[in-house]
Amino acid sequence: MKIIQTLSEYIEEEISDSCKYAMAALEWKAKNRGLADVFFTLSQEEMRHMQMLHGEVVKLIDEYRKTKGEPPENMLAVYDYLHKKQIEHAEEAKRYQSMYKEG
Repeated sequence: MKIIQTLSEYIEEEISDSCKYAMAALEWKAKNRGLADVFFTLSQEEMRHMQMLHGEVVKLIDEYRKTKGEPPENMLAVYDYLHKKQIEHAEEAKRYQSMYKEG
């Protein structure tokens, strides 16, 4: 489904933005704690956006299953591949966030 492709692209953008903001928070932590805190909050918000979008993907797949049965194997294979990559990328953002919280 085209919408799942679009949502997957948006999810990746949210994760990338979360990483960007978490890295900025680390960079600015010693120079300007207030600004660093803003970057950290933005990083967390981007992860929340990612979770919201992922929830919609899950709903779409569940709805497909209810109305049409199991999605085509090739569609699920692509989704599973992208989802695995997104999980790995999200873990990177979480590592940066943890580094910020530790110090």
